[in-house]
Order: sequence, then structure tokens, then C-alpha cells
Amino acid sequence: MPELSYPQPGAASGKGRGAGLVIFVALLVVGVVYCAVHLIDDLQPVRESSVMPYFLLGVALLIALGFEFVNGFHDTANAVATVIYTHSLTPNLAVVWSGAWNFLGVLTSSGAVAFGVLQLLPVELILQVGSSAGFAMVFALLIAAIIWNLGTWFFGLPSSSSHTLIGSIIGVGLMNQLMHGANGTSGVDWNQALGVGKSLLFSPIVGFLLAGLLLLIMKAVVRVPALYAEPKGKEPPPFWIRCLLILTCTGVSFAHGSNDGQKGMGLIMLILIGTVPTAYALNRAVTTEQTQTFIAVAHQTATTLSRYTQGAAPSTDPRADVEAFVRTRQMTPATLPALQQLTEQIGLQVGQSGSMAAVPQGIVDNVRNNMYVTSEAIRLMQKANEPQFSPEDAKIIANFRTQIDHSTKFIPPWVKVAVAIALGLGTMVGWKRIVVTVGEKIGKQHLTYGQGAAAELVAMATIGAADVYGLPVSTTHVLSSGVAGTMAANGSGLQWGTVRSLLLAWVLTLPASIALAGGLYWVFRSVF
Repeated sequence: MPELSYPQPGAASGKGRGAGLVIFVALLVVGVVYCAVHLIDDLQPVRESSVMPYFLLGVALLIALGFEFVNGFHDTANAVATVIYTHSLTPNLAVVWSGAWNFLGVLTSSGAVAFGVLQLLPVELILQVGSSAGFAMVFALLIAAIIWNLGTWFFGLPSSSSHTLIGSIIGVGLMNQLMHGANGTSGVDWNQALGVGKSLLFSPIVGFLLAGLLLLIMKAVVRVPALYAEPKGKEPPPFWIRCLLILTCTGVSFAHGSNDGQKGMGLIMLILIGTVPTAYALNRAVTTEQTQTFIAVAHQTATTLSRYTQGAAPSTDPRADVEAFVRTRQMTPATLPALQQLTEQIGLQVGQSGSMAAVPQGIVDNVRNNMYVTSEAIRLMQKANEPQFSPEDAKIIANFRTQIDHSTKFIPPWVKVAVAIALGLGTMVGWKRIVVTVGEKIGKQHLTYGQGAAAELVAMATIGAADVYGLPVSTTHVLSSGVAGTMAANGSGLQWGTVRSLLLAWVLTLPASIALAGGLYWVFRSVF
């Protein structure tokens, strides 16, 4: 049985490890300073008469980064499980290596997953994220996710942080609807939730089947007995196998950062928009030239929509009518005229300022909300193909939505750096419990080198594919099911006690996180 401990280092290795620790701490300090400097720089234009927004910002950021820290216990720990268990890398080096590639994955992520998850939230809570209800929402879903993640980690269960967060979001949406009744408020976007649920449900099945199939193919093509052996004591595998396992660990780490890391980034952006909208409601990196293009496209889109209003009377409250459509998914005679008016209003509001960065503090939140509602309305119309725009008009309207999303759905580099740091630190603290479960407790026999490589290759490909389509998947579920698939294909047998515990955690995560988040949201709404 391989042991997850290493002999005491000699003088040379001790110096090397000490030098590595110094470099790691130095990089950590540089990252923290980078985040702090850029946050302070972003807040320079903000003029708040009270310290309360800054206090709430600090608390909310700590909780959001705490969620990512705990996420490191679960999902990132799975990425290093095979290289640590097989002694391909020492734990310290494996965690730093994985953290570096998580960091690169986070930096290169598109943000599609981050904002796709946020679409599950009730529209009025997103529009009023700076209100008491908005803060209650953010605190409830983050704290509920942290509580459940810590509980499952304590028992060594590879529970999914993605699953937990999405359950928490659903819990907040349901409680919001229960508290206000069916009229006048939206609950959960069940169509969006269904798409997310499918990705979470089918990705472990894909992991199980493909990892098992890949192992069988490897055995037929690569006939090298050493690849299918168990780790022996503290002895590392042959050099080429070490390279293979390090490569797969790298791929899973990069894919994890590009997918899982986005969930925390989306919530952090929600927090920033709610507490300091002047700095983060609109993308101030949009240039003056790009702003002029945005204005032109807005006017072009308004003209295009006017051809479909069928002479209906103008709306007395355009945003309210468009919000009603987004909330109910029911188009009324007032919907298209209101959308046309709101589009024209957005063009005028931005045009009077000259650039996104110059939009006055007093209206920046209103402009952002107008843009958000318009983008969501266009998305829902595109999805339902109603009304049926001509191909040319549909392209114009889709281009406007792209322009809006570029102006509102953005993630500053310092946020990505902060999330990457939190993920890496969490992995360093909590890797051991998950490594033992993955290596020894899923199958009746211990994990072999080939099984670890097959499971991680499939996990890397599955997560990468989901990232392309903007779908959240669980690194934990994909990798642990992949390991189970290789055990089944190898005839090693499964430890059904562990499998039952994993399935129980998978089944309970959704209702438990829904109940936790819903209860906390009710409490926080009462307090705030």
C-alpha cells in the first residue's frame, strides 16, 4: 500500500524545498499585492458618503474567496490525486504545479460559465443586487455552499462544489418566490437549470464509460506491464509514466481552472456590481471607438425592432414591460415596443456620455440594468425563435446583444488572480482526504498508473468540452466516476461502501444545499 508521506529530506533536498517555499510565498505576496493595488485603483473614481459599501464589499469578497478556498479542498484536490498517490510528485510540488496551471486556466477562461450560472438567479435580485435582498442572496448561497463543502470534505467524500453552488442558487430562487408569491417575482429559471442539470448529470456517466473504454484501448495498444502496476511503497514510477501522469494532472488542473474557477468569478462580479457599481457596473476598458460602434448598433437595432411592433402604442414604462417578459417568458403586445424603446434609450444614455468610462455615477447602475434586461430579453427571444425575425434582422439584433455583453459581462484580471490564489491555497490545506479516497477507497484494488492516466485524460477532455459550450461540470464527479470506470473495466471491483457514500453525497447535495441556502436567505432577509 502506498503511503501518503515522504521520508525526511536530507540537506540538499531540504534546501531545495526551502527555496521552493520561498519562491511560492514570494509569488503569493506578489499576487495579493497585485489584487489589492488594482482594486484600490478601480475604487478611486468612487465617491461614497458612507463606509458601509466598502465594509460590505470586504465581507462579501472574503466569503466569495472562502468559497473558492473550500472549492480547492474538493475539486482541485482531485486534479493532484493521481500524481500524489503514485508518488510522481511530492505533495508540495504537486499542489504548486497544479495551482500554477489552475491559475493559467482561470486567466484564459472566457467567462461564459460564470455568467451562465448567474442566469439561474431571479432577474430582480440580479438587477437589485446592491439592495438588502441582493446581499441576502449572495451571503446565503455562498455560506450554504461553504457549509456543505466543508461537511463532505470532513468525511473525505469527493462532493461537487459545482453541484453545491447550483443547489444553493436554486434554493435562493425558490425561497424568493415563496416569500413574495407567484405574482410580481421570478423564481428559478428552470429551462436554464435543466441545461445545467443535464451537464452535471451526464458528465459523470460520460466519465465512467469513456475512462473504462480508454483503459481497455490502452491495454490493447500499449502492452507495457509497468503501466498497469500499482504504486510500490514510496517508490516513484518509471520516468515516462511519471511524465504521463504529470501531463494528465496538468491538463485537468488547467481545465478545472477554466471551468470551476469561473463560478466564483461570476459571484465576485455580482458583489462588485452591487457594492460599487460606479467602478464595475460597466466595462470601462471599452474604448471610445468601441463605444461609438456600440451606439451605432443600438440605433440600428432600435430601427430594426420598430419594424416588428405592428404599430402598437409606445410603452409608458419600457423597462418594466421588458422585465415582465424576462420574468414570465410570456410575450405581450407591449413587449416589442418596450424593447425597441429601451434599446433606443440605451443608445442615447451612452451617447450622451461619449464612452462607457464616462457614464455618470448617478446613472451607471440604471444603464447597466437596462443593458442586462435587454440582453436577457434578446436571449430568450433567440432561444424561443419568437418573434421570427428575418435572417438579416436577426443578425443585427444578435450583434447588439454581443455588444451589450462585452460592456456588462466582463471579469477584471485581478479577480481571476484572486480566485486562482484562493483555489491554490485551499488545495494545499485539504488535499490528503480526497487523495486517499480516490486512490484506495473507490476500487477493491489500489489505483494503478494506467487507471489514473485514463481517468484524468477523460476528465480533462470532458471539462474542456463543457467549457467551450459554457456549461458547468464537476471535476470531482467526472474524475471519481472515471476512476470507478477504470476499476470496472479492469475487473478490479468496486468498494460499494464508498460508491454508496459517493452516490449518497451526489443525491443529497442538491436538496441539502437548496434547503440550506433557502433557510439562510429567509434569515438574512429578516435581518437585513
